[in-house]
Amino acid sequence: MTGCPFGHDQSTLPGDSTPTRPSPRFATWREEAALVPLHYRDGHEGVLVTRYDEAKAVLTDPRFSQQPQRMPCADAPIEAGVPPGPLDEAGLLADRSGNILGFDGAPHVRLRRAVTRRFSGRSARTHRPRIAAIVAEQLEVLIDAGPGADLLALYAEPISIRVHALVLGVADHLLDRYAQDYVHGAPLQQQHDLLREAVAHRREDPGEDVISDLLANDDLTDAEVEGLLHMLSMSGRDTVAYMISTGTVALLEDPEQYRLLTQDPEMVPAAVEEIVRFCTMFLTVFPRTATEAVTIGDVTVESGTTVSVSAVSANRDERRFPDPDRLDVLRDARGHLAFGDGPHGCVGQQLARVELDEAFRALVTRLPGMRLVSTEYHRPTPLANPVATYAARPVLVSW
Repeated sequence: MTGCPFGHDQSTLPGDSTPTRPSPRFATWREEAALVPLHYRDGHEGVLVTRYDEAKAVLTDPRFSQQPQRMPCADAPIEAGVPPGPLDEAGLLADRSGNILGFDGAPHVRLRRAVTRRFSGRSARTHRPRIAAIVAEQLEVLIDAGPGADLLALYAEPISIRVHALVLGVADHLLDRYAQDYVHGAPLQQQHDLLREAVAHRREDPGEDVISDLLANDDLTDAEVEGLLHMLSMSGRDTVAYMISTGTVALLEDPEQYRLLTQDPEMVPAAVEEIVRFCTMFLTVFPRTATEAVTIGDVTVESGTTVSVSAVSANRDERRFPDPDRLDVLRDARGHLAFGDGPHGCVGQQLARVELDEAFRALVTRLPGMRLVSTEYHRPTPLANPVATYAARPVLVSW
């Protein structure tokens, strides 16, 4: 069920999209207007931004707040996850204190700066040798499983969680539990308990990682440290797994695109930008609410109006990307909004680029004859969460 008071109508997100083939309704909306009405689950009527220029304007304008976080109505159901369960007072305080997705202005900047060092382009590049080794190990696991193996379960998800743990500083002896809690899902209390163990370990054995940096930051409370780590553990990791699996589907659906990369793997870094544009995960990013009247294009958004940016639609805007519904690994797709933009743009996007580069480079180098057996990406599926995003799905491949 959608949880919307309006049922299915033209002011709800369409439910007939797939990750490589967005609903035709988005193209219709883009043709009609840059901003179209959108219903929210609490009964509020706001607007959806469909075009690239206007989407970028909203994401970079500080007059749009992250609060309140209204979720849009969608025709697609929301995938049922692990029930969150009760959470102790320390965990509740942590999630209130360290969730940078819920802050604006100076409070947001202070928390974001506490983690950006380990996610900078320079830092991501220092991790490349270890990331390449992780990718190589998981590729052997995939190959050993034989033709018909699930690329999501054996390759994309393990790469994403292992790199995430590496950068955050989750100790090796906690890795299996970390993967269980954050890939397969666990009640909130279990997730927080594990993070507390990870923090306690780094107090005794600090390293070059996010947890150690946060513990050395005298400006942060214990609650903020735990909350930041929980937010980082819940965000970004799933995006990388989704992009590896979905991007592989997109490439194999157009074998000529895959062949181009097998012939010249040095094209992969630029191709990653096109892959994430074409396979954008966010039907809408976290909503913003106007704190004053703001003119976007030729429309004035009144104060208090909630605005959702459709990254999927903006990245298919023919005004910015000619022939946008065609995957073209030769396209210059820089400037896409797959990682958001502005002050709330994805903090881990440079790390994600390195992961995707290594993951796709390994595939096209070792498995030039790879082909798609089957995938659930070819049909509409439940959304991963109310924000609303696509969910990663199994991808069976052969070679």
